[in-house]
Order: sequence, then structure tokens, then C-alpha cells
Amino acid sequence: EYMGCSRKMENYPYPPDCDHGKRVLLEYVWIDGTGQNYRSKTKVVETEPKTPADCPVWNYDGSSTYQAMGHDSEVYITPRAIFNDPFRRGNSKLVLCDCITPAGEPLSSNTRAAAAAIFEQCKELEPWFGIEQEYTLFKDGAPLGWPRSNARSFGGPCVQLGYPGPQGPYYCGAGYDVSFGRAFSDAHLKACLYAGVTISGTNGEVMPGQWEYQVGPCVGIDSGDHLHISRYIAHRVGELMGIVVSLDPKPVPGDWNGAGCHTNFSTKPMRSPGGFKVILDAVEKLGKKHMKHVEVYGEGNERRMTGQHETSRLDEFSSGVANRGCSVRIPRFTERDDCGYFEDRRPASNMDPYVVTPLIVETCCLDA
Repeated sequence: EYMGCSRKMENYPYPPDCDHGKRVLLEYVWIDGTGQNYRSKTKVVETEPKTPADCPVWNYDGSSTYQAMGHDSEVYITPRAIFNDPFRRGNSKLVLCDCITPAGEPLSSNTRAAAAAIFEQCKELEPWFGIEQEYTLFKDGAPLGWPRSNARSFGGPCVQLGYPGPQGPYYCGAGYDVSFGRAFSDAHLKACLYAGVTISGTNGEVMPGQWEYQVGPCVGIDSGDHLHISRYIAHRVGELMGIVVSLDPKPVPGDWNGAGCHTNFSTKPMRSPGGFKVILDAVEKLGKKHMKHVEVYGEGNERRMTGQHETSRLDEFSSGVANRGCSVRIPRFTERDDCGYFEDRRPASNMDPYVVTPLIVETCCLDA
């Protein structure tokens, strides 16, 4: 099977004898005006690009993507990163782009441009990011492992017959009755590896139908590029399997975990001997600008950050060693080794990495 669906790899998306010769298929990918949704279209070129600069600047109708008015609808897309295309394979590529006006100015929805400028200021610090992307899989309007019913539960989801039992057995669980969506997770992992995404792992999460994968360690702007293309790949795998990938921070209300995008961070001084003090100084700076961060850490994050279900409170900053109920967790290995990294647990699953990662750098490294 191809990525867990009934189509075989060699039959998707065209028959194996349908040779496009030496011509190359480039799938240009960009983020639309919502800041959340991905758009893409195909360009056929004569030679295989080796760098983003080898891919021509293109354009599209911004009036159909919430990014322009009809009377002046042309938006340019500038290639910024290229990946192998795991769907067409061969010499085909995914081309991640950002959006600019014909005058060369970044669109208001283009958060990558500002991020790249900030990372240029701190290249010598070698900022590393490891991002834990949680997501929930839906089919026919319900998370995988949940019943498809319009009936009201009258008192809680566990009362209605067919609902999953309380949280506990699902995290990293194995078995038909506790693991829902492993075929998707494996397919997505393999597709990202083929694409060249710096993906470092995956696991089932606490709520049934919820999964996580990790992107990193990546340096600077690469973190946002790799996370965004991994999300695009997830949606494309979902197309094949008839599954919707949700990045909602609290997809199921009640006594269930939400979905986050925990962001692990370090700089060269933090990773060097004695770097624990640098980490503590950075965490203190984060505490002083707590509300500035949570305001841009994802839409709907207030539904997730309640102080329960492995979250801290939205309106309070906290930190601790090995404490997953804090805003910022310091791993026990970091404390033991006197150097390493820390984890910002506040970002929501739908956060924009082009906003979150440069803000962490700005607060921890560039602010006086």
C-alpha cells in the first residue's frame, strides 16, 4: 500500500509508464492570508533546481487566497527552501515560498521575512530549535477512535456508549483499542524523511486520535521552513487517506489534553560547559515578557492553557526542572550536565514558527 491507503506507490499520482522525460515538476507551496492554510500549484521546468535560487519567482491570484483585492490581485511567490517531493518522487521538488508584492515588499501575512532578519542578527549564537508538533486526526467529523454520533452525551463523553475511556492508556500505546492513526503517523514520517525534512521522531499522544512528531534540531530560519513543509506534507498524506489533520489547540472540550507545539531552544553558549547559567538568565527574561509571548503563541491557546492537562496557566509564568506543568521546563539532564537546552511549553499546536522562534531569540539573546 501507498502511505497506508489502497493505492500503490507506483500508481500514484500517474501510471509508471507516464514518463515526463527530463522535465521537472515543482510544487510551489505558500501560506495564505489566514496564516494557517497552505496553497500550492505546479510549475514545469526544464532543469532540476539545486537551490531555491534556481527556481523562478512565480505569481498567483491573491484575491482568491485572502491576500489581495480583485483589481490588483497579483502576488509574487519567492522560493526560499526546496525539498524532495515524496508524492511525485523522481526529480520532482516541493518549493516553499514566501509572498511579496510586485514592488518587492513582504505581504502582511508574510511572517518569514521579519524572522529571517532577526536570525541574521544572531548567526554567531547558532540558535537551535526542536519543535514538538502535536495534531489530531479527524475522519467524518470525529477524531480517530471516537464514535460518529450526533447524540448528546448527557454528563460527559465517557457516559455515552462507544466513547473512549479516560486518558491513560493512549500515550505511546500499542493495540487496536488504544492506538488510532498509526498508519498515518508512519506514512507522514516516511514522507518527511524522503523530502529531507529534519524530523527526529514521532509518538502517539495522550488523547486518543492525537499524535506528535518532532522537527529538529534546526538552526534559525530552517526550523520554520521545515515545520511548515512538514505540516503541508501532513495535509497531503491526509488527502490520500481520507483524514483531516487538525491543529486546533483544544479539539475536544472537557477532560482531555489539548495540542501544543512545545519549542525546545538552545544557543551555542547554552550548550557549552557552564551554559546552565545562560539558560537561567534566558528563562528569567522570558518570564518578564510572558504576556507578549502568549499573545502570539497560537489562536485559541486560552482554551488549552488552563493549568490542567500538562499545561501552565495562560496568565502566569512559571519554570521548573522536569515539570511539565510549567511555562518553561528545564530537562533534568540539562541541570545535571550544567548545560543544554530548555523547553517553552506555551506555544499552541497552530502557532506560527516564523513568529515564535524569532521572538524567543529576540527575548533571550537580543534584548538587553
